[in-house]
Amino acid sequence: MSRLGWFRRERSLPAGLGRRGNVVTAFSAGLVLVAGISIVTFVAPGSHAAPLSAADRTAVKSAKSNAKKADLEPAGPLTVVSVSPADGSRYANGGLPVKVVFSAPLAANSPMPTLSPRIAGSWRAAGNTAVFTPSTGYLPRTKVTVSVPGGATGVQAAGVTPATTPGYGYLASSVKDTFTTGSFSTLRLQQLLAQLGYLPLTWTPASGGTVSPGNASGQLAAAYSAPRGSFSWQSGYPSILHTFWKQGSGNMIDVGAIRAFESDQGLTMDGSAGSTVWARLLSAISKGQDNKHGYTYALASKASPETLTIWHNGRQVLKSLANTGIPVAPTTSGTFPVYLRYYFQIMKGTNPDGTKYADPVNFVSYFYGGEAVHYFPRYSFGYPQSLGCVELPWDAAKKAWPYLTYGSLVTVR
Repeated sequence: MSRLGWFRRERSLPAGLGRRGNVVTAFSAGLVLVAGISIVTFVAPGSHAAPLSAADRTAVKSAKSNAKKADLEPAGPLTVVSVSPADGSRYANGGLPVKVVFSAPLAANSPMPTLSPRIAGSWRAAGNTAVFTPSTGYLPRTKVTVSVPGGATGVQAAGVTPATTPGYGYLASSVKDTFTTGSFSTLRLQQLLAQLGYLPLTWTPASGGTVSPGNASGQLAAAYSAPRGSFSWQSGYPSILHTFWKQGSGNMIDVGAIRAFESDQGLTMDGSAGSTVWARLLSAISKGQDNKHGYTYALASKASPETLTIWHNGRQVLKSLANTGIPVAPTTSGTFPVYLRYYFQIMKGTNPDGTKYADPVNFVSYFYGGEAVHYFPRYSFGYPQSLGCVELPWDAAKKAWPYLTYGSLVTVR
């Protein structure tokens, strides 16, 4: 056979064998890649890959294990990325959750940060964030410390094992941030008083601004940051009452309403919304304890003839002739809330001539110092005759007294 004929027969080998011959050389290499480690095995021409040696199998197993650890373990020490409220904050909302964000997801069994002072609530880890949800919250001007434990017994990232490189997956040291809560909102105070019926206005929350009465933490958060909504005047009240109202700012209508609420709650009536008043307000909202007395406004006019007019729940319920103070002892002009009441009293004092008096009076409602609306027996009414009080005839005084409850505003002009 000629060399040429042999060559032609060699080229006519089955297609599959020909392709194999093109791929596999005398000692071709098969490459095994495991997590970046190259393991080379050699095969003879026309054979399968030779089995891995015991040492090679150990290397492959180790490479897979290291790859798995690389996926699970943090790349370095755990760090605190942020704390909310931010460190040093002075006007934080004490009713909102506290959040601590870390550089890696936390392990399921990781210890949680702590708060001081402690309050009712719970911590929950979700991914790289630990969140404290309060059951109620912190009162105004409370300094709060957020402590995040560090070291080997501190906050731990997911995937940390005993064999982990020391320091990896843990905080290097504990972290402490502090914030201070702000003040409750005057606007929210007005919203609550209106909802409970202590104002001559109603308040309607905007879409999304409703806070469930039973949601304690939500109500407290709203106390710091009032939800959106609008006030509207109840019809029937005189225009002068409207002039006292200042939305979002303290005003005499607020003072009277707070006094009325304090009276209903058995508190000392100072007209100031301190922590006790706020606590009772939030409790009253949750329990639906509305104002049972309604809203009353009284206007004493010194114009001749002198009169006293009373509106209750937007309706005029009384207009009567009245007497105010004589020139040497005039009734003080202004607007004041009723702070003391008697059905009967012996009023004592000094007359302009220096003599003493002790007069029996009925249906007494004090609104400023020793000045009160009350019954006093006079021959006539409608001009200055008193020593500073607003005097009424018996029938008018008897009708006025149930309306002039604690906190009711009396304007003298």
